[in-house]
Amino acid sequence: MRRFRAAVAQMTPTLGDLEKNLALHDKIAREAMAQSANLLIFPELSLTGYFLKDQVPSVALRPGADALRIFRELSQRVAILVGFVEEASTHRFYNASAYFEGGEIRHIHRKVFLPTYGIFDEARYLAAGDRIRAFDTALGRMAILVCEDLWHPVAPAIAAWDGAEVLICPSASPGRGVGQTGPFQNALTWERTIRTCADLLTSYVVYANRVGYEDGACFWGGSEVVAPSGETVAKARYLQEELLLAELDPGSLRRARVANPLLRDERLDLAAGEIARIQQARSRDGE
Repeated sequence: MRRFRAAVAQMTPTLGDLEKNLALHDKIAREAMAQSANLLIFPELSLTGYFLKDQVPSVALRPGADALRIFRELSQRVAILVGFVEEASTHRFYNASAYFEGGEIRHIHRKVFLPTYGIFDEARYLAAGDRIRAFDTALGRMAILVCEDLWHPVAPAIAAWDGAEVLICPSASPGRGVGQTGPFQNALTWERTIRTCADLLTSYVVYANRVGYEDGACFWGGSEVVAPSGETVAKARYLQEELLLAELDPGSLRRARVANPLLRDERLDLAAGEIARIQQARSRDGE
């Protein structure tokens, strides 16, 4: 990992309007470049909006689509992570995030854990991803975990075990419950989760949440960058659009991993064996 400046676009996409959202992404990207950002991160489904329902097929894109050409061009100057609906060759649709760098897509992550509780119904319209991988960039080794992925401890753990130094979490989190220190109760839960992941996995966590209203839901923002020590590097406001800037320092990563060599001491053989045992027990019990 090298020192770099990240920009998090806490923005409001327009539901189902690719053309309008592409123009907004272009505008924000040029603002980020003017601020000397090395990496620009957009929220979950930033190109489409979140509550798409039966609009999913009409806004879906193949990775080689002309609509994504703008990000290949912009990524010659700044690496960019964009959220979109990916259509696979099998005509399955995925909640995906693509990482553009040097004029090409370097990595695509398909959301693994699709929420189907409360106001969420993603699995009705989208297929679930089946892999979590870290990947190398010019800035360091990273992994993408889309929103709900971060709430399942195994997902960030796999990413860190695979060598990720920076965990990027694009999110579209609607507010739920009345908060005490923030606008919503789940905002506090998110913030605890982000700090815990950073601290236990001694990795940077970059959380990019959107704002605005959609289908009666309010997205709360509060994007942030948390250091491998669990300390906040930069925090965006709640409920307002903002371009959050933060410096990510390899020295902080080194200090955290020297002080707490948790990844060094991880027992992957133990984890693999116990997971296999639990799977066999569940299979016998018919779960």
